[in-house]
Amino acid sequence: MKTPYAHITDYCFINAPFALLRAGLLELFLKNRLQPEIGLEGECLWDTGKDVFRKTAATLKRHNLSCTLHAPFADLAPGGFDSKIRALTREKLRLAFELIPVFNPRSIVCHLGFEENKHSYKLDTWLENTLETWQELLAIAERYQTPVMFENTYETSPMIHRTLFAELNSPVLGFCLDVGHLMAFADTPWQVWLNEEAVGSRLGQLHLHDNLGDSDDHLAIGRGNFNFDELFDYLRDHRLSPLITLEPHSEEDLWRSLAAIDAADLFRGIIRQ
Repeated sequence: MKTPYAHITDYCFINAPFALLRAGLLELFLKNRLQPEIGLEGECLWDTGKDVFRKTAATLKRHNLSCTLHAPFADLAPGGFDSKIRALTREKLRLAFELIPVFNPRSIVCHLGFEENKHSYKLDTWLENTLETWQELLAIAERYQTPVMFENTYETSPMIHRTLFAELNSPVLGFCLDVGHLMAFADTPWQVWLNEEAVGSRLGQLHLHDNLGDSDDHLAIGRGNFNFDELFDYLRDHRLSPLITLEPHSEEDLWRSLAAIDAADLFRGIIRQ
């Protein structure tokens, strides 16, 4: 079934926690031909057998729907100072990366877990730990030539991303710009990130949602304060065509976002085939 927004949804992804896909959300995606960014948060990586993941992947393939993956991030510490917590983090992230050959995703999005107030006082140690974490995981992604997108979360500047891109120097490593996180956490405009060559040149994906600048509300596009027209004008001017994921936290805000994108013809000239 084609929706009135198929010209948009054919070229973007919609956030979809795996637990909710199993609980019935998959039917909504199949009915409306929505392509999921499959969130691997929570207990699913511990509790779900590979056969269940394979079944979901086969269903998507049967319906000719692509996907991306979103690696887990809550409670994890890729560069953490505690060796046991770091080991558990790596184990959980490894389980996510081992799903790459199952889903054949267009990308896998990852959070760095860096918080300046926690980690800057032992930055060299944090960097050493996190580089070791990602080197192992990037080796898996490189085997399948799957892009790994480092997303901005609590970082207030591109400094950490710039450093990791330089040190890791992986051909599959890219940057996911999350505009809602910029407003809620960084208080840094997107221009600071994209105008910096080391980070902006690696732009490979966008996470789109809105807020009022005081909380990560994941509102529909147009319900907050972010200037989407300005960002997409920049993308067109610089001939950039990143992957795009919409991240509403309700079905109502999904349809509101699609209506707003359609009304503004936001994706013209930048969608990636």
